[in-house]
Amino acid sequence: MKSVSRFPDWCSLSESDRVAALAQSRRRLAGIGRRLHAVEQILPADVSNRGPLDGMPYAAKDMIATGKIEPSWGCSEPMAAALPRASVIDRMEQAGACLIGTAAMTELAYEPSGFVRGGALNPWCPDAIPGGSSSGSAILVASGVCFAALGSDTGGSIRIPAHCCGVTGLKPSYGRISLDGTMALSLDTIGIITRSAAELALIWRSNTGERASLVTEKPSGTMLADAFGACDPEISEICRSAIDVLAETGMSIDARSGFPEQADQNALLVLQAEAARQHSELIDDPRIDPTLRKRLSKGLTISDQSLGLALDARGVLRGDFLSRYLGEATVALLPVMPIRTPGVEDVDTGSANFNPRVLYALSRFTRFVNYFGLPALAVPAGFDSRGMPVGLQIIGRPGSDALLLEIGVRLQARTDWHGRVPTAIMSDVAGEQGLIG
Repeated sequence: MKSVSRFPDWCSLSESDRVAALAQSRRRLAGIGRRLHAVEQILPADVSNRGPLDGMPYAAKDMIATGKIEPSWGCSEPMAAALPRASVIDRMEQAGACLIGTAAMTELAYEPSGFVRGGALNPWCPDAIPGGSSSGSAILVASGVCFAALGSDTGGSIRIPAHCCGVTGLKPSYGRISLDGTMALSLDTIGIITRSAAELALIWRSNTGERASLVTEKPSGTMLADAFGACDPEISEICRSAIDVLAETGMSIDARSGFPEQADQNALLVLQAEAARQHSELIDDPRIDPTLRKRLSKGLTISDQSLGLALDARGVLRGDFLSRYLGEATVALLPVMPIRTPGVEDVDTGSANFNPRVLYALSRFTRFVNYFGLPALAVPAGFDSRGMPVGLQIIGRPGSDALLLEIGVRLQARTDWHGRVPTAIMSDVAGEQGLIG
């Protein structure tokens, strides 16, 4: 049996290898993707355009209208009228990417753990959560099923599964990718998950035309010290080690105390209130999970006045964050999650080990970023003592998305955490020939 350690980077493949990779992705989608319950629908692979992405196989979260099938929003059946095809799908097609399927997600994108009974499985350990709500998107990329996947992020829904599954995920600056043709709240962004920052940078340039150069700019980072202090010690140590690697690339690093607590609380309030209002007609719908309906109903207890005040405070609080925490630095650095990836039993409300504090902790370090509309990149930072991946979060100023990706490229040029084959699928790919190192 062939020894398997790494998946290849799309940017490194020859034209013939890319053709083979597309065929291989379709086979894995029907095999690994289905086995891990990460696939909603398999679509015909149709490459109609040549472009910079040139046949790159990708998946789209099942809340993005593809123009081929009606999205179900993670529910047992579509819950609303058909949406017009999302412009992000048009842009991917124009760049030559090939949509091979839609990725599973949690119901109404409202479960940060990614746990749904009988649902998606983490490719590193089936007993661990995959992270949500862009669960299937992260799983498919981590498992080598596709090279990229579109997701959405309202309070961490790209970065949390990126941490749990060991992949690279970008939550763009608010409004950089159009939300049309999607199920979205006011804090939502459409983002991208890949294995490497180089692949992500290629897709970003293809969609936006933006590229960054650090030749004339020396990046600097500030660590949010209070966040590191509130972490599981192992998470803190792993992320600090990754930051040391960034320092080796020439990035100057300092630390600042404090944490944007008010912004975090406002973000949680906005998320709860807006989700309840958008989905109010589903709160009594028996097709929706009872626990989800209960969570949604709590959001209706938040008054319009409280919601308005939280939204009105955003500008002042964002300015305070940029001046107090970022200061003169290029980016802020902190873990994606303060805890190690928990087990399914910790987030299953039907389990004796269910712990609501775990659910709260999952998005503790990600929610405020959406509230501010800032870009953030989640990159693999290493592995914990159980062999589970850990993610570092890099937060930038508005519009600095391409710069974040360039920083990620520099980190990954010196590390190999992002390309490793998950242990739970090792046997699935060990016998395959080619396209694996």
